[in-house]
Amino acid sequence: MMEQAADERFMRRALELAEEAARWGEVPVGAVVVENGRIVGEGFNRRETWRDGTAHAEMLAIEEASRRLGGWRLTNCVLYVTLEPCPMCAGAIVLSRVQRVVYGATDAKGGAVASKVRLLEPGLWNHAPQITSGILADDCAKLLTDFFRKRRLKRRDGEVS
Repeated sequence: MMEQAADERFMRRALELAEEAARWGEVPVGAVVVENGRIVGEGFNRRETWRDGTAHAEMLAIEEASRRLGGWRLTNCVLYVTLEPCPMCAGAIVLSRVQRVVYGATDAKGGAVASKVRLLEPGLWNHAPQITSGILADDCAKLLTDFFRKRRLKRRDGEVS
């Protein structure tokens, strides 16, 4: 029960970050890295703003956590992310030895945990994090659905290229 409450609390912070991404016109994905109940890294998508295809929420949160903790091994850390990680982010999760991944919405088109491919399966690599999915999934999915609906309407009306 305590773990579920913590998962929801940190996922709410990831949702706040995803909302910030949407305000910047970015796909609304947010991520936080937590060690011992304390946030040590945060990020939200910045691909468009930075013109960098690797500027995903998870990558930025992992990078910040590594800097703050003084090393690349995040063995005591949990990554919370509003959307199922893509292949690139799954690779970063393995390489940084994240202990556990908690995600909200599934990504049927690009998810690399359970939807499209299963890159974090035990036995594939020298490290496999524990996985928890579906935390605040409806809230996470709604944020994405609303974002893309608004984007389609703007495109239809000629406001976005």
